[in-house]
Amino acid sequence: MGFIKEFKEFATRGNVMELAVGIIIGGAFGKIVSSLVADIIMPPIGLIVGGMKFTDLKLGLKDAVVDGTGKIIKEAVTLNVGNFIQAVFDFLIIAGAIFLIVKIMNKLNRKKTEELPAPKGPSLEVQLLTEIRDLLKKK
Repeated sequence: MGFIKEFKEFATRGNVMELAVGIIIGGAFGKIVSSLVADIIMPPIGLIVGGMKFTDLKLGLKDAVVDGTGKIIKEAVTLNVGNFIQAVFDFLIIAGAIFLIVKIMNKLNRKKTEELPAPKGPSLEVQLLTEIRDLLKKK
């Protein structure tokens, strides 16, 4: 039972729960960004460059093998460059969004530290140590 109890304590710790929530939200955010790139950003870019759809952009390495009836025996070997371009756009947008979020969080944390009043005089520990030192000097 020790292993199960230890695992339960680990799994219900705050950091693990926060990490799980972050991963779930990150996955959902990734889907939103992928849709933004694929459905909103890439069509106008494709239109500008001649109406092409980037996911269809492929470099053929080897043609498909077709028999006499037109049936494909072996599929063509291609480099799917368009999918890679799409993934790069996804990454750039996600990285930019995360950068902005971190920047805003840092600005808010900086304001919090600026708002804290500076401590007046030495801390309580320093005062006590000073008193002890002074008492020892007198003896």
